[in-house]
Amino acid sequence: MEQNIAVGLDIGTTKIVAMIGRKNEYGKVEILGIGKSKSLGVHRGVVNNITQTIQSIQLAIQEAEAVASEKIDGVTVGIAGQHIRSLQHSDYITRNNADTVINEDDIDRLINQVHKLVMLPGEEIIHVLPQEYKIDGQAEIKEPIGMYGGRLEANFHVVVGQVTSIRNIARCVQSADIELEGITLEPLASANAVLSQEEKEAGVALIDIGGGTTDLAVFKDGIIRHTAVIPFGGNVITEDIKEGCSIIEKQAELLKVKFGSAWPGDNKDNEIVSIPGLRGREPKEITLKNLSKIIHARVKEIIEQVFIEITNYGHEEQKKILIGGIVLTGGGSQLKHLKQLVEYITGMDTRIGYPNEHLAGDSDDVITSPLYATAVGLVMDGLQRQERKREETVEEEVINEAQETAKVSELTTADTESETVEPEVKSTAPKKERRSFMENFTSRIKDFLDNAE
Repeated sequence: MEQNIAVGLDIGTTKIVAMIGRKNEYGKVEILGIGKSKSLGVHRGVVNNITQTIQSIQLAIQEAEAVASEKIDGVTVGIAGQHIRSLQHSDYITRNNADTVINEDDIDRLINQVHKLVMLPGEEIIHVLPQEYKIDGQAEIKEPIGMYGGRLEANFHVVVGQVTSIRNIARCVQSADIELEGITLEPLASANAVLSQEEKEAGVALIDIGGGTTDLAVFKDGIIRHTAVIPFGGNVITEDIKEGCSIIEKQAELLKVKFGSAWPGDNKDNEIVSIPGLRGREPKEITLKNLSKIIHARVKEIIEQVFIEITNYGHEEQKKILIGGIVLTGGGSQLKHLKQLVEYITGMDTRIGYPNEHLAGDSDDVITSPLYATAVGLVMDGLQRQERKREETVEEEVINEAQETAKVSELTTADTESETVEPEVKSTAPKKERRSFMENFTSRIKDFLDNAE
């Protein structure tokens, strides 16, 4: 696999998508190939059959490799599922010396303190996302490094999940002979793909309606404020159609995609669709009005659940108001009249989110579908990780060179050179340390699997 190419692997309830991409000369993401397979062995974002999931991953990877003519070695995987939950937490540290500036070690100390939070059995902290800092009572500080202060406080958005579920996904990837390069929370990946920075600043709620789960990510002032995973998605709508119309699942899915609408008033009573009967049985006639009523009832339930989460975030408060409204993405967002229903239930402006914000202009229409928002976001995440690694390699080389120069100058006469080099060594380190929280989590998962073998 080429060095500047990244692969996103979206392990969903209905489909598994492998997407290969790279950055073009304009800094946009160019998709080289995409592979898709039916997801067998995943239920509501959680693996319940390892063997079937491995086979589905291998199929998707092989298809993507064939399209892009590239060999896939490593992937960035998205995690979601009903076991994911989030909480707000405030913590503080008292610094020994308030006369020195706050550095990355202080931030690390503060973040490590968050890890001492008591979780439910089997749960582990996946993401610790600092919201804003407070230094000696001075609030709303976004970047505390370089400032003076004795007491450093922060509000954190903490994302928690069942570690066994994440290990199972990692095991499936490794068993498919692919290296796990990174793990990302799916709502965050989707948000990166479909939201603009302006929307994140103004305040926006991203609703990603997948097959088995509906993911929510709320942003305000450019910072993630709330995440939730609701254990319902497009599959429950299909299931209801199957039960309500007494037809098989394949037909129910087709009905939903081709004729389904979230707004019953749109269909006339005389609009009928005929479904072929099984094995010579009489065909079934279903009115589109009835079909819409079934879909409407379930979609309303999903949207109301999501709206409860948005209300829990506190969007009705003046300071927390979401000017950007709601952005819908994922396969479920393609349902006819869903936008109107969401606006009616929530009273918030709504648009459908297409992952073309960061894609190259000549991208295929298929790729820019909301269906692939998470996969595009995972590719972007993989590319960012590679960029960081390249930067860190360059930084290390600069530091090593500087240290060599310092040694040489010590051997000669003036050691003033070494003094000017010292601060440089310190100032380059923070970036590396502070952003590696998710990498640390990934490596812990990898170590566990290596030792378990």
